Amino acid sequence: MTTVTISLQAINDVKEFVNIVMRFDFDVDLVSGRYAIDAKSIMGIFSLDLSKPIELHAHTDNAKEFLNAIGKFIVK
Repeated sequence: MTTVTISLQAINDVKEFVNIVMRFDFDVDLVSGRYAIDAKSIMGIFSLDLSKPIELHAHTDNAKEFLNAIGKFIVK
């Protein structure tokens, strides 16, 4: 499993992020506080507090291509 922190500031960011995540066949979870949701669910993402950074868990051992694809959302 690979874990990074991401930030989704605008509605268009959420739509673009979900479109990217949908291209990958492994599970991706977003964790904010005590809530964990499927990163492929737009409605789930909007249920989170998007004003704070969100922890992302990609359930794969080879996440390099995935991390490159979502690079603009990763908090450095």
